[in-house]
Parts: sequence; structure tokens; C-alpha cells
Amino acid sequence: MNKTILIGRLTNDIELRYTSNQTAVASFALAVNRGKDRDGNDKGADFPRCIAFNKTAETLSKYSKKGGRLAVEGHIQTGSYQKQDGSTAYTTDIIVERFEIIDWADSGQKNLPAGFETIENEDLPF
Repeated sequence: MNKTILIGRLTNDIELRYTSNQTAVASFALAVNRGKDRDGNDKGADFPRCIAFNKTAETLSKYSKKGGRLAVEGHIQTGSYQKQDGSTAYTTDIIVERFEIIDWADSGQKNLPAGFETIENEDLPF
């Protein structure tokens, strides 16, 4: 089973782009705290890269801003590509299937506005 749930803060505004066949693709990183050790010291954070498609991508881009806290649910996907120098780069991404905005960076508003539901991405392109 490949299932991931993360809660973190957006490190930057979400980057939204469209493929040649007009599929919306959003990419972003979350700052996810590792928690505290036995002595109460911060254990640091991880910054996983997340990718969303279609309506999920558009909605995230429209309603989420740098510093906002998100919960994302999805799966891990690994891949690789050739860099310009000919070496191979390996990637690990979280493919977002569902999300929930926990708080809004700009207004301080908590939770989703009335009538705004969690989005599920049923149209992944693979």
C-alpha cells in the first residue's frame, strides 16, 4: 500500500502551469515538522515536493498561499531524469489526491469557507 498523509506549511506560493494538452499541474513544497525529541528539542523539518493535477491543482493554487497550512493525502512516486551534465537525477514526489486547507496565510481564517469541500483528484493522468 502506498498512502501518504502530511500536514505542513507551504514554503512558497504554489506554482501552477498547464501542459500542452491543458492539464493543470501545481507543484509546491511543504515544511513538515518532525516533532520533538525526549528533551523537548525540535527535531527539524522535512520539505517534500508535492504535485497536484487538474481541478485539485487549480483550487490549491487559487486558495493557498505561502505560509498557509495544508493537509495533503496522496501517494509517493519516484522517478528519474537526465541532467544537462549527463548524470541521472532521482526524484521523490507526493502526488496529491485530496487536500484540506487548515488555515489561510493571508487572512488568518481557519478551515474552509462554508460550502467549500475537500477536493478529490479522480482524473490523474496516469
